[in-house]
Amino acid sequence: MRILFLSQLVPFPPDAGPKIRIYYTIRYLVEAGHQVTLLAFKREDDDQANIDHLKEICHAVHSVQLRRSRVRDVKDLVQSFLSNRPFLISRDDFAGMHQKIENLLAQNSYDAIHADQLWMAQYALAARNAGTTNGRLMTVLDQHNSVFLIPLRLSMGSSNPLKRALLAEESRRLADYERETCQQFDHVVWVTAEDQRAMKKISNKNGYLRDDPIIPICVDPEARNEISFNNAAKRVTFLGGLHWPPNSEGIRWFYHEVWAIVQKKAPDSTLTVIGKHPPSSLVKAQRNNQNIEVSGYSADPNRYLEETAAFIVPLHAGGGMRVKIVDAWSWGLPVVSTAVGAEGINSKDGDDILIADSPEEFADAVLMLLQDREYARILAKAGRKSVELNYDWRQVYKLWDQVYPR
Repeated sequence: MRILFLSQLVPFPPDAGPKIRIYYTIRYLVEAGHQVTLLAFKREDDDQANIDHLKEICHAVHSVQLRRSRVRDVKDLVQSFLSNRPFLISRDDFAGMHQKIENLLAQNSYDAIHADQLWMAQYALAARNAGTTNGRLMTVLDQHNSVFLIPLRLSMGSSNPLKRALLAEESRRLADYERETCQQFDHVVWVTAEDQRAMKKISNKNGYLRDDPIIPICVDPEARNEISFNNAAKRVTFLGGLHWPPNSEGIRWFYHEVWAIVQKKAPDSTLTVIGKHPPSSLVKAQRNNQNIEVSGYSADPNRYLEETAAFIVPLHAGGGMRVKIVDAWSWGLPVVSTAVGAEGINSKDGDDILIADSPEEFADAVLMLLQDREYARILAKAGRKSVELNYDWRQVYKLWDQVYPR
């Protein structure tokens, strides 16, 4: 099939969950014999070499520059309240992307249009409904999350009444938009059964009931070697984009509620936070505490990972899969996560991961890995095995054949 693939970001390098999902999905579709044209929003820090790499895989690669600003955000926020449209959708509605899609459809013939995540759904539906194509485009939506759950969970964890009210209202609008949008696609693929159930729960009896496959986000275990187990490791490591509110809220919770308990019993341990746009409170904290290291984004975090005793996922909000767990397992690192953080992951507490939700329980789990290194090794080995069995894209992504027949 000839597929026009719409993405909110350039999916190379595959160094974050959404990029990993898109990159290996495209790899699979191309290897299955489909012709994929990628159209993505391009950010200022996207390297041309990364786009050139994608051109080696795809039939063609096109991009539209993504330009955000505080002025535009305020405008979109006001427009969102006036129109009852979710802010997160209004913010990513760009005339340039609509025009680029219209041009591609006028110049080329496609069998399907694939929207990666809810942000790109509006473009796929607008293109189909415009009726400018020769024949009817099959529409496919890849839902990484039930998006409405993210602001809902953030609102539940906020102590600020205004912030809590705004997040709850955005969640309500997203739920309405997400339900109506899913109903309009020919196929809606979900990353987790939990997110699919959440959507079905808010749909009425005539709503979203499709029996499309659930396809988890997968990685390439063959391309990632296990890190040599370090018996003397003392790092407690968090890795993830901190511009994403669930990540920043989660690491702030860990620092303020958990870290002091760990430090009291393991004073030689170090908290390492890796990711773009770290919270200012952590940046300030490292100035006064030699046991905290905030690195920012790292293209090659191996030097930190080689010294990691416990990889933490202290999230209390979010949706879909936390691919950072699959990444940590791929590296052969033992993981401590909250229940929400491990949501959607095929795991078993005590066998390949430790699950803890209260500050005391989370601290105890981290301390166990710092102090019992043999158990940490067993947990890490089991995690690596879980990736090989459950999250290898070459095996699992055969499920895409149910959507795109060969």
